[in-house]
Amino acid sequence: MSTEFPTRPDALTESARFSIVASQYNPEFVDRLVTFASEELKAIVPNPEISVIRVPGSFEIPIAVQTVATQQKPDALLAFGLIFEGETLHASLIATAVTQALLDISLRTSIPVLHEVLVAKNEEQARTRCLLPEINRGIEAARAAIRILQSLRQVVKAR
Repeated sequence: MSTEFPTRPDALTESARFSIVASQYNPEFVDRLVTFASEELKAIVPNPEISVIRVPGSFEIPIAVQTVATQQKPDALLAFGLIFEGETLHASLIATAVTQALLDISLRTSIPVLHEVLVAKNEEQARTRCLLPEINRGIEAARAAIRILQSLRQVVKAR
């Protein structure tokens, strides 16, 4: 695991719309990702619009992300879930499918999809990534969302 953590980007000068799609599984961890991300977005973006959509599990995240992307067209989407590795390949299969689907949706819609559907070997790994602010993946996703929006807005302005 990388212990490097991205610094907070410069604040946006205009508002932005964000949608967070989060799994209902492992709520003690996923809820904190959502909270940390929402707080970070509010600290960087003036008057952000943030909607949160809950889905049953990580496997259902892509269909909700796709629907939000095509129907609501937010500036960026953040996807949060937590999958614990087990004794079978089930977690790996879900993680791979979710990863590919989120990438496909982002490329097809040209809307950034920040992928923080995490796979953890144990609760200690989950706590470190979800509950603690030092390397919290919710904060990381919010900062990445701002950075990609800044980059994409520069590309559009350069046209």
